[in-house]
Amino acid sequence: MIELKNVSKFYYQNGIIASGFTKVNLKLNIGEFVVITGESGSGKSTLLNVISGLDTYEEGEMYINGEETSHYREVDFEDYRRKYIGNIFQNFNLVNSYTVYQNVELVLLLNGSSKKDIKDKVLDIIDTVGLKRYKNTKVSKLSGGQKQRVAIARALAKETPIIVADEPTGNLDTKSAKQIMKLLHEVSKDKLVIIVTHNKEQVEEYATRLIQMHDGKILEDKVIEKVKNDNEIEIKEYKNITILNRLRLGFRNTFNIFTKFILILFVFFFISEVLLFEYTSLRKRSKDLDLTGANVLFTNSDTKRIVIKKNDNSEISKSDLEELGKIDHVKRVVEDDVLLDTNITLRDNEYYYYLDGNVDSISSYEGDLTYGRMPEKDNEVIALAAEYDWYLTDDYENVLETEFNLTDAYGVKTATKIRIVGIKISDTYRDRSIYYVSDKLLNNLRFANNEEYSNVTLFFEGKYYTSESYNRHIVPSNNVPSGYAYVSDMMEVLCPYYDCVNRPLKISVSNIYYSQDLNITVSKEYTKNNFKNILNTDINYEDTFENIYVNTDDYNKLFNKATYQSSVFVDDEDNAYLVNDKLTELGYKTLVIKDSIVNDGRTVAVIMQIFTTIFTVGLIVALFFISYFVIKIILKSRSIYFTTIRILGANKCIAKQILDIELFLNSTLAYILCLVELYLVKIDVLKLATLKKLVPFISLKEIIIMYVILIVMSQLISNRFSRKIFKNSVMKTMAEEVR
Repeated sequence: MIELKNVSKFYYQNGIIASGFTKVNLKLNIGEFVVITGESGSGKSTLLNVISGLDTYEEGEMYINGEETSHYREVDFEDYRRKYIGNIFQNFNLVNSYTVYQNVELVLLLNGSSKKDIKDKVLDIIDTVGLKRYKNTKVSKLSGGQKQRVAIARALAKETPIIVADEPTGNLDTKSAKQIMKLLHEVSKDKLVIIVTHNKEQVEEYATRLIQMHDGKILEDKVIEKVKNDNEIEIKEYKNITILNRLRLGFRNTFNIFTKFILILFVFFFISEVLLFEYTSLRKRSKDLDLTGANVLFTNSDTKRIVIKKNDNSEISKSDLEELGKIDHVKRVVEDDVLLDTNITLRDNEYYYYLDGNVDSISSYEGDLTYGRMPEKDNEVIALAAEYDWYLTDDYENVLETEFNLTDAYGVKTATKIRIVGIKISDTYRDRSIYYVSDKLLNNLRFANNEEYSNVTLFFEGKYYTSESYNRHIVPSNNVPSGYAYVSDMMEVLCPYYDCVNRPLKISVSNIYYSQDLNITVSKEYTKNNFKNILNTDINYEDTFENIYVNTDDYNKLFNKATYQSSVFVDDEDNAYLVNDKLTELGYKTLVIKDSIVNDGRTVAVIMQIFTTIFTVGLIVALFFISYFVIKIILKSRSIYFTTIRILGANKCIAKQILDIELFLNSTLAYILCLVELYLVKIDVLKLATLKKLVPFISLKEIIIMYVILIVMSQLISNRFSRKIFKNSVMKTMAEEVR
């Protein structure tokens, strides 16, 4: 039946090779009641695991019915265990949340039997082991001896020719142990029963063969009672588990542990709530933006504006700008229109005022002023504000002529100081404030703006630092020599011996239009004490954010590039489409801003849809990892269940499908609960004001999309969890569970 020729098992751990057993030769036949004994660590359990296909071997050959197994893969051993092996474990390996009947039934369902055809068989087997009165009792409520009887009943139900038992009486009292051994002896007449035990006295009267092991070798192989040798036996063919039974087991596993069910249900309910809430919130915000005429990407939403770039993404030259200005109905051309949407922040020295808004050229300002005067110097500006802006309306007297510190797009205080000398209050303007500044100041802001929209990478001391991984910015300074850089003393931790001076630094800038590298050398480290002196600035050291200061010409090489995106402003918004057609003919890709606001919401709808899609994808990814982490903890106790059904005959695919069904049911029920909640909110049974506002934005389309997303997430969680628990052999998985 089973023959081992010079079989050895080794373990590899932390570079050390340990022997489980060495050069074992055995022939085991049907009808034998084989008892393997030995002290702890002698290799007896390892030998049993190899014989039962729970573990592999590294040397020699094991034959099953005359067939070699050294070439077996995990899937082959799964088939072998299914057809040949019935396992009885010391710790039982039963499903505690199942009843006695369900534990015995489980092995038959996994092997393709129909539920209605096996009822009598299951009851007969349960009666055979003396547990008929406990058939509907959960295993968790049984005694140790009763649990072991269930394990034997389950092994008998498989109808395999081999039954292996590892310390089957280890947790039992003397009376129960004797009953178990007697029961095993009775079933050994037409099977091969192999028992590993350290208590030879308990089993000696039943054994037909005693094998004693020591230090990984067979010390004695004693035949007590000779049995008929018959290596060829007929193996029962099993069917695959039916789809109905897979659904049945998945459904059973969903509800059999109430606390687990509630916890997983809550996780999926939370996911459902977040998905629906965030998606509908975005739709509501999109609608609100349409009504107010705002734009997600372009904060300057002048309806006379057309954003342009070349179809091939090439630069827009000075001659191109001149030609654009000659087009009929074009009133003005803004060379670098990204500045129109650039945000600046103004703070006074006492930090009483906090003003922010967009910028535009002073040359484009038309009309009179509500308060103040027109600018006369480069650092003087005009503010256009809405009536609701308290600082620029009710408190205008204190704002006018006050010196403000300019903060760039990163929130970093710059050396630039400006004064608001004029204010225009508009009763129709509803957008962010616009600050009309000199062309010189616009030019300075352009460089910082280019940095904001570019990917900046530092290569320093053998490592790359991206914009996302460091909190430093490149800042121009005429006090820094060309080809050099001044860095903060906080960067010393990146340098050997905490000295960064004379270290090479490579700065790389890339965006959708160009890439540029700059190789320079660190020549000085600025500290809190010397910062203002070496850089000739009145900015506080604390406001630097560990900036890297380079020469202005070097800075221009990185960021003062050609113009790639511009805007044209037409004389009347009704002429926007005439100009747009002409721009298209000239090879420009265009966006008419009026198409993206309330007058015609088609473009803004597209933009919001893109934004919604990106946001939703990011949200789904975040929710997936959060939910997977939580569900993995909840399902940790279920790993032994999936290990058990693999031992009983289920392969990895079947075990995963059962988990798929379980999580599918949980996610579906959670989603139904979420929809019920929304319905109760809609009919005012639940008084939830926030949800009430979102209900009108939930259509059948959203309901279907969110449900599909939730189901896909549940299956991805199942896949990820399955890969973890099924990546190893059954034996390795069991060992991990024990640890």
